[in-house]
Amino acid sequence: MKFLVLVLVLVVAYMVWRSSRVSRGSPPPAAKPPAPPQDMVSCTVCAVHLPRGDAVTGGDGRLYCSQEHRLRGDGSG
Repeated sequence: MKFLVLVLVLVVAYMVWRSSRVSRGSPPPAAKPPAPPQDMVSCTVCAVHLPRGDAVTGGDGRLYCSQEHRLRGDGSG
């Protein structure tokens, strides 16, 4: 009887091990390519560097890190 229980446990363990190997055998999903580098600019007032897309443009074309610095740098605030 003990031998039958041992064989049954071994068969179940083998089936679990085999099913986990089969599920891991599928190829991993393709990794997303990294984002392209962004053009960095510096704020005219505080010289902090930030991506061009996040910068605030002043009336004279200068770039600022925030609306507050744009107002201070343009002299309108």
